[in-house]
Amino acid sequence: MTPQTILILGGGVGGIVTARELRKRLPRPHRIVLVDREREHLFAPSLLWLMVGERQAASIRRPLSRLERKGIEIRIGEVERLDVESRRVTVAGIALDADYLVIALGAELYPDAVPGLAGAGHNFYTLAGAEAFRDALARVRSGRIVVMTAAPAYKCPAAPYEAAMLVEAFCRGQGIRDAVQIDVYAAEPAPMGVAGPDVSGAVKQLLQTKGIPYHPEHQVTMVDAAARRITFANGAIADFDLLAYVPPHRPPRVVRDSGLVEPNGWVSVDRHTLETRVPRVYAIGDVVAIPLTMGKPLPKAGVFAHGEAEVVAKNIAHAVTGAGATARFDGHGECFIEVGDGKAGFGGGNFYAEPTPAVTLRAPSWRWHLSKVLFEKSWLYTRL
Repeated sequence: MTPQTILILGGGVGGIVTARELRKRLPRPHRIVLVDREREHLFAPSLLWLMVGERQAASIRRPLSRLERKGIEIRIGEVERLDVESRRVTVAGIALDADYLVIALGAELYPDAVPGLAGAGHNFYTLAGAEAFRDALARVRSGRIVVMTAAPAYKCPAAPYEAAMLVEAFCRGQGIRDAVQIDVYAAEPAPMGVAGPDVSGAVKQLLQTKGIPYHPEHQVTMVDAAARRITFANGAIADFDLLAYVPPHRPPRVVRDSGLVEPNGWVSVDRHTLETRVPRVYAIGDVVAIPLTMGKPLPKAGVFAHGEAEVVAKNIAHAVTGAGATARFDGHGECFIEVGDGKAGFGGGNFYAEPTPAVTLRAPSWRWHLSKVLFEKSWLYTRL
């Protein structure tokens, strides 16, 4: 059997799961190469805890080099060119050729799409932004804190709502809750809308119970950092003392230049196999848009990247060796929703169900919070 090279672009959840699952299924002569521009993997779900002082950066990062012990090659460098037809990738000036290519480069955060946004608040989807918000929050004694989504579609749909509730719990713990107003301004019409009206209603009820006003369908047009003022497309204006935001997303430049991006702005794939229009080229995770029957795309979330990665790994291994069975991604997913005070809710279901996703949300309890903590530890100590 001729040794094959499987090249995986991106060291996030999808990339790591793909690499590990392939290494389990393929004999060692076959090369598994994982490319990322960062030397360390950051467990992004824990940024929510970091932004309220419950984690430190060192505790939620692990070197990608640990995967080398499992027989996975690591290449560190910027992906500069992506030729999908030939499956040739240029990384830090070096051309790499692949028999199979998996694109898991995620979504690029693009705060500059909104005038003034980057300099006015804290992008808590990044480590630097979450740390800066944490430090600013520690100095708050009174005023108005705004949590905002700058565009209707973004990864981790629960995160901005979790952030607001964790901030509310932090303020109560500091004894300043009565002096602080916390508002959520959202570009989308309802929280976690793809999950359906019952889940959206439950999340809105959680915010209401905690005294957090929710302002949907507020599309930001500009932010004045000096005046600490947000202007929205509907004519509304919101003042703030501290701003945490989720910026607009777009595919990384190398993907935009690859010819794979469709008019919807993202890479299109077979919804069950994750193969692109180019044979032996796959795309998974946040860089992909999978349309659902209801008219909205599958949410961008780590749980889906994880499931998609397992399917792609099984199918590539089957194609290379002929062993095992092929797999199909079925659209199932779940997530925890942190609400503060050591509690979390848990939602999940079949997002491929028709005519609408069949998703339920379980009430917050200490059990689900503990489950999320255990998942975090399992990921950081056994996946890398």
